[in-house]
Amino acid sequence: MPSATLVRDDFRRDVLSGLAQPRKHLPCKYLYDEAGSRLFDRICTLPEYYPTRTERAILERHAPEIAEVLSPRCVLVEYGSGSSLKTRLLLDQLPDASAYVPVDISAEHLGRSAHALKQRYPRLAVLPLCADFTQPFALPTLPPHERRAVYFSGSTIGNFPPTEAVELLANIAHLCGSGGGLLIGIDLKKDVRILEPAYNDAAGVTAAFNLNLLARINRELGGDFALERFRHRAVYNAREGRIEMYLRSLARQVVHVGERGFSLEAGEGICTEHSHKYDLDGFAQLARAAGLKVARVWMDEARLFSVQYLTVVPS
Repeated sequence: MPSATLVRDDFRRDVLSGLAQPRKHLPCKYLYDEAGSRLFDRICTLPEYYPTRTERAILERHAPEIAEVLSPRCVLVEYGSGSSLKTRLLLDQLPDASAYVPVDISAEHLGRSAHALKQRYPRLAVLPLCADFTQPFALPTLPPHERRAVYFSGSTIGNFPPTEAVELLANIAHLCGSGGGLLIGIDLKKDVRILEPAYNDAAGVTAAFNLNLLARINRELGGDFALERFRHRAVYNAREGRIEMYLRSLARQVVHVGERGFSLEAGEGICTEHSHKYDLDGFAQLARAAGLKVARVWMDEARLFSVQYLTVVPS
């Protein structure tokens, strides 16, 4: 597990670098501290936020055949495991799985989720790993297994620009190894009238989730952001095929992170997340560039979302 000092050093470096750019941005992975992870769990239950319930419905309908392609005695490694709620649908169909390795950047959230899974599946080796999955990491010592399979749900791959997405998928292919596979959630392109409300919910939970990043900077890095001087906004960029999430400054102001000051104009945005949407052919091309081949695709009837199984292409 990375030390708290190293994590904070990385956080400080990325925040200072991002705020110093002409177009200010903050890496979306830092949205998921303990408070942010709880808020995201609430987002997943909102009526506007279709991805979670749609992906869950696909898994509920197709879990037996998905488990069959994963392999009964696989080691299942989950990237960005969060509360591991959807994963239970798979584990219920994998009673002989060798191990489950949830990987998450939020240590507290990870610990609670892993404990709950150990209670639910007492015969399963649950091996939680606190790590940033965007960086290379080593798996814990694993029991004997038939193959490795990675589960990457929620269309989190959409948070990465295409070049970084290919790099991450290539790392997954390397981790899975020959004969391994990747089960991944992919959000599909659709009407903007469905997309934008999913990231601008009426209850304001996504706004609180976004603003929590500034609260985290204040708390952990000595920032002085006044949260009431920022407003959450998410818009769909049709040309780039992505949702763009911002914290917009409501006034001209100077904010500080420790000793460093940063000027913001009224209306200037700090980008905190991109969420790329794909069509089936576009994602298949991305996968091929990473050494993976789409083997199976499951979708809902409205074609809002897809769950796809990819295999590692032999080198």
